[in-house]
Order: sequence, then structure tokens, then C-alpha cells
Amino acid sequence: MITRLPDASSFADVQSAVRSFRWRPEVEVVEISSPLRLAPFSMALEAEVREMFGREYDTEGRLVVLHNPAGDDIWQGTTRFVSYLHADVEVEMATDPVLADVAWSWLMDALRNAGAEWVAASGTVTAMTSHSFGELEATPQQAVIEVRSSWTAGTSGQDARHIAAWQDLLCQVAGLEPQSDGVTKLVARARRSS
Repeated sequence: MITRLPDASSFADVQSAVRSFRWRPEVEVVEISSPLRLAPFSMALEAEVREMFGREYDTEGRLVVLHNPAGDDIWQGTTRFVSYLHADVEVEMATDPVLADVAWSWLMDALRNAGAEWVAASGTVTAMTSHSFGELEATPQQAVIEVRSSWTAGTSGQDARHIAAWQDLLCQVAGLEPQSDGVTKLVARARRSS
């Protein structure tokens, strides 16, 4: 019996789109090891929103791109994006009862705004707060939000649009202002003393 290996050429297009994507200057991205056995082909990214213009952002995320050229019935397609985002937020935000709905709408809006077609979207939004006691009582109350989501590309060849949507979601969770295409943010430089 001859086992036919999946065709890697379609995944090469996915990899090319991901690796050539132009990230916002606030977003630092590295390619990391991807999980094995979830799909014939995969790649993974780790991102962090770094300090910009004197403001710190405690936001990080991972994106795994799974690809099965033969398709997957559960995914309802050939390319699945699996995302995890984690951010420190204000306590008031974490305790807001509409936060989960709003955070989920950020993903849906990001996909729409990027012009990315998708199917089979799913996920969870978790908000947590912590309050310290005893010897740790001086530690301020902390709050975090986690957004776990996955979706399948509805149309092939739109991988860059899905990456753009994920970047927008990451930046939204971090609290960054949206950035229009082709617009560069200007920053005032400190004057040199003469």
C-alpha cells in the first residue's frame, strides 16, 4: 500500500503570506515551534505589544496556523487560525459584565474590517481579578483578560487578511488606537541642546 503525502505547495503560500506580513511598529513578532500532530502543516507566531512612546503595554499573544490541504470536516476548510491573547487591564474593565461580548466583537470586527472571509469561528473570553492579602496586601489589585479563539479561512489566498485581523485584535486587546493603512504615526523628537 502506498501512502500519499499531503501537498506542501499550498502551505508554502500560507507561510509566505505570514512571513512577509508588515507588522505595526508596536508589535514584536517571532516565529516559534508549532504543535505537531494537529495538522499535516503548521506554523506558530508569538507576539508582544512593546513599549511605545513612553507607554507600556502588558499584552502578548500566540497564533498557530494549521493547514490540511485535504480539508478538515470539523474546521470546514483547509486553513485554521488558533489564537490566544493575554493582557493586563484595569480592574473596572475586567469586572464589566459586557466585556466578554465586547471582546468577542473585536475579533468579528477585525475579520470584517480586514476583508477576511471565515467560517466556524469559536472561542472564549475570560476576565480575572486578583486581590492580595497578608504579607502581599500592599500589592495592588490586578486584572487580566484572555481571549482564546479559532476560525477557518473561508476563501484561500486571504492569509494576509487573516493575519491583519489577528494583529488588529491583538492591538485592540492592548488598548492601542486603530491604525489606517498607509498612515505612519508621527512622533515628536526631543530637541538637541546646543
